[in-house]
Amino acid sequence: MRVITGREAVREALREEMQRDENVFIIGEDVGVYGGAFGVTGNLIEEFGEERVRDTPISEAAIAGAAVGASLLGMRPVAEIMFMDFVTIASDQLMNQGAKIHYMFGGQQNAPFVMRMPAGAAEAGAQHTQSLEALLYHIPGLKVVMPSTPYDLKGLLKTAIRDDNPVMFVEHKKGYGEKGEVPEEEYTIPFGKADIKREGKDVTIIATSHMVFKALNAAETLAEKGVDAEVLDPRTLVPLDMESIVKSVSKTGKVVIVHEAPRRGGVGGDIAARISDSEAFYYLEKPIKRVTGPNTPVPFSPVLEAEFIPSEEKIIDAVMKLTK
Repeated sequence: MRVITGREAVREALREEMQRDENVFIIGEDVGVYGGAFGVTGNLIEEFGEERVRDTPISEAAIAGAAVGASLLGMRPVAEIMFMDFVTIASDQLMNQGAKIHYMFGGQQNAPFVMRMPAGAAEAGAQHTQSLEALLYHIPGLKVVMPSTPYDLKGLLKTAIRDDNPVMFVEHKKGYGEKGEVPEEEYTIPFGKADIKREGKDVTIIATSHMVFKALNAAETLAEKGVDAEVLDPRTLVPLDMESIVKSVSKTGKVVIVHEAPRRGGVGGDIAARISDSEAFYYLEKPIKRVTGPNTPVPFSPVLEAEFIPSEEKIIDAVMKLTK
């Protein structure tokens, strides 16, 4: 199977869905002529024109508002917020409007738009490196997707564009350069289906977004120490595949949850609570451990940022404490 980057996988998904459905269009800052801040939208403007690849002013509120409005009129916008940090500026449009339309109209009206947002630390300072998925996870009416591999990026984005609900699509900046196998034929990935990236029997490592790659590397080192780790990637946070999580945890009896966002209020805490509230609780041999970013802004210094991001060593240390 061919190997492409995460960046190419996202672009392919956009192109294929725009070819499939004329109601799909792209909107955002520098997505057109410039090709996107991270080169994701490439030369799509040359293929589809300015009507369907629309550059906007630097106003996240306007981008999100236009996406919500267009979705109400039958279009399927794929909007991009250049950095996830600035989803806060669009909070009313997304959280107080788009997320609530289907409910407030008694199910008679949908808002089928996708909000793409690059997230995560990548030496860009405290205002351009946050992982704010917990903020979106908290809002009823929003679906939250966090792919890791190029395969997942493409398949889940295609599903997101076809979904009739607002989908918050979180793409890690470092994931754009990751390479992986992606089939050339048509495929989609259903929401709410976790993926076991590595099977194991001794401990379950639940990792999100780019932390999946850290978890897989840690699992290889752990194997050399005689610990067989299973790596589970939820892929979507809303809906969350608790069935697969419970099945894995019931098998291994030990859990480490890994995410880059700060520990306090992070989705890892909710996942841990839901495990404790499930039948898997009776299989737990040790308390659930979390490996996360600290409760600080992301440092600009590369050395300090590297300390902020959960490392393979920290994952290994957490697992070893559980398996002693």
